[in-house]
Amino acid sequence: MTSSANSPSAPAPNSSRRNFLAGTAAAAAAVSLPIEACAQVAGSDRLKVGIVGTGGRGSKAVLQTLQANDAAHLVAAGDVFEDRLLGRMPQRKAGGLDLILGELQKSGKADKADLPAERQFVGFDAYQHVIESSDIVVLATSPGFRPLHFEAAINAGKHVFMEKPVCTDARGYNRVLKAAELADTKGLKVVVGLQRHYQDVYLEAFKKVHEEGLIGDIVSAQCWWNGSRPWTVTRDPSWSELQFQMHNWYHFAWTCGDHIAEQHVHNIDVVNWFVSGDSDKGGHPVSAQGMGCRTGWESPKTGEIFDHHYVEFRYANGVVMNSQCRQIKGTWPRVAEEIHGTKGILYLSEGKITDRKGNTLWKFRQDRDAVPSDPYQVEHDRLHAAIKNGTPLNNAYFGAHSSFTACLGRLATYSGVEVTWEEAAASNFELVPDNLTWDSPAPVTPNPDGSYNAAMPGVTKLPWAKA
Repeated sequence: MTSSANSPSAPAPNSSRRNFLAGTAAAAAAVSLPIEACAQVAGSDRLKVGIVGTGGRGSKAVLQTLQANDAAHLVAAGDVFEDRLLGRMPQRKAGGLDLILGELQKSGKADKADLPAERQFVGFDAYQHVIESSDIVVLATSPGFRPLHFEAAINAGKHVFMEKPVCTDARGYNRVLKAAELADTKGLKVVVGLQRHYQDVYLEAFKKVHEEGLIGDIVSAQCWWNGSRPWTVTRDPSWSELQFQMHNWYHFAWTCGDHIAEQHVHNIDVVNWFVSGDSDKGGHPVSAQGMGCRTGWESPKTGEIFDHHYVEFRYANGVVMNSQCRQIKGTWPRVAEEIHGTKGILYLSEGKITDRKGNTLWKFRQDRDAVPSDPYQVEHDRLHAAIKNGTPLNNAYFGAHSSFTACLGRLATYSGVEVTWEEAAASNFELVPDNLTWDSPAPVTPNPDGSYNAAMPGVTKLPWAKA
């Protein structure tokens, strides 16, 4: 194998497709499969699954989609980095083909993988080859690439599971919506990894609010994702700037959307869902204003994202959502959503509704005879059921609305001004360039000392504003 740098995870320059197991016995041993797992699976009822982005979340998602359907077989895999495809990243070892195939072997289902060397792809256009090889595609790269990959999959007529968030900019949001409409026209099924839509307590609470009116009219909402930074990647001196930003993608707005989008989107999505009352397409606010910054505990050489955001979102019906997310070690932790109504308050993390005086009106209780369902698995089960039965299923609408709601909040905190949904969506502003290669300049330019400039509220302009 050749590479453009001495790093074990460096990509080949200008190369996307890599038959990296072909040709040598040592490489062939890199992913150890039993003979039967390499054989073609007979029968036209086989559902060919491909995965784009083989990090930890993507690897778990593809295992769940294989579990959901006996006919599902993994036939193609791709990642921009060779070592991540294999699951041998020196700093982030979770995920990759080693994990996927190992888990299948342990569960006695190794024959659900049919991954010869010619269907394992590396590079920026690996997604194209995976899509060509598959009937259903799991999209789990860093979020900035989701619109491009989703658009390509739908254009090619493939069913999709894609992780959240589904965009980091306005152009991506608009592309996802357009592709969602095309998916409906083609009868394709789409699930987005906002798994609270498939979680029993949320589904039951939604009925209590919208069918039984237990909290009255919704007037406001509060949501939190307060914790600490999940991970960082230390720069390898052999990496280019673009390689570093791709490896350390969580810390750049173009790849991640900032943690308000990558993480807090779950809570924001719940509020959009409950305020709109629409389980299919969801809703979104009409404006956002808020505050946030980098407080200085983290090296400016790590990346550019903020460590906290506090945003006031306003909806067309007058409802206000206060959204809070923070990644500062040692601060008050909370991941939750509350929906406030004229008659009561829904506490989703506790699974209960109280009246305005605090008396409990409803408490979620799992059926004693029922096994608690795993929403991460249920979302795949529902996707495959919709494919089998030909029933409508398209999460891309609420996925797009909630992802761009988070982006709207980021725009408000970065700039320090109020931002309207209408102007932000119409701007079609772009953070993620198409047709990236390893010769492309990185979308974010560091300072000479390797540090990155964070946005400065009151000084940073909106992307479409004139200087």
